[in-house]
Amino acid sequence: MMGFLLNLSLILLATMAIIAIVNLFTVRIVKPSQSGAIAESVSILVPLRNEAENVNGVISSLLNQRELDDFEVIALDDSSTDSTRTLLHAFSDKRLRVIEGLPLPSDWLGKNFACHQLASAARGEFLVFVDADVRLSDTAISSSINAMKRWRWDFISPYPRQIAITFMERLTQPLLQWSWFVSLPLRLAEALQRPSMVVANGQFLMMRRNAYFQAGGHHAIKQEVLDDLELARSMVRSGFRGGVAEGSRIANCRMYSNSKDLIEGYSKSQWRAFVNKRGAFFAMSLLFLTSILPIAMGISGEILGWYGYFATVLTRLVVAGRTRSTMSSALLHPVSAAMWIYLIALSWNRKSRGALMWKERAL
Repeated sequence: MMGFLLNLSLILLATMAIIAIVNLFTVRIVKPSQSGAIAESVSILVPLRNEAENVNGVISSLLNQRELDDFEVIALDDSSTDSTRTLLHAFSDKRLRVIEGLPLPSDWLGKNFACHQLASAARGEFLVFVDADVRLSDTAISSSINAMKRWRWDFISPYPRQIAITFMERLTQPLLQWSWFVSLPLRLAEALQRPSMVVANGQFLMMRRNAYFQAGGHHAIKQEVLDDLELARSMVRSGFRGGVAEGSRIANCRMYSNSKDLIEGYSKSQWRAFVNKRGAFFAMSLLFLTSILPIAMGISGEILGWYGYFATVLTRLVVAGRTRSTMSSALLHPVSAAMWIYLIALSWNRKSRGALMWKERAL
């Protein structure tokens, strides 16, 4: 039985390695460019709830954008209990508009409602959603819009470089990009434009105004925890084109600065990442087969297990090299996979108990 599982693991790993290498050479890349200023109006939209430590960094980054002839920054304070509101109002730039979020309706999730209000207040032909923990290069938005035009896309998700400093971050954050880079042939997904094959990251996500509203905007996904992915899927269902692009040269993000926030952040959403409990069990089984079983068999004396382990490490290094993410934890990939399995299980446990929380709000 174990021999069969190891052989299955090696087949899966070979497939993953092939996909990773193909994506390495074919992934769309948004590079800092001087392709000319964007003449269309652009609305940069930032939802903030208890983001005092990020306000100055993100707003300054957005106000410093170049090659945009006509842009506005709208920041929504979502009932923060820290100094977020005060820090926002300290900016005097006329391009920045600060709005106060309305009370959260019972049938909405907080971020979705905040983004809905931001989009409703925006006037731009392009809508750009940016999380508070993201920092952009000064031509990030113009470069991304120019890329959209070249590729004839209606929306784009330039995936930021994921900053990982603490040990826990180094274990978990590289898996964000690794998971889709080794499992989804990106150019095939782009050609087929199927909702099930869409990848998107709400840290930095932009779209044409008509694509957003014709797809129903955040109103169509108001109770979805994975708002970025579901928004992209809704646009594809509505006939619009787009997808993920490698954006580490123009944006970076440090999602969590401590282990507590990291565990809370992932446990709130992983239950939804794989559709249902069967999908979650399937994902955990794949992680075990491809990431834990090979090294366990190798340690027990099976030489093929070591081949499988080093194949996994190779995929991690390929992805890290392309996305400019940390390589230092690649050798600890089995530990990273075990942590991910734990987070998926924890998320489902909290979901079943009605104990999902984020930023002092029940989900």
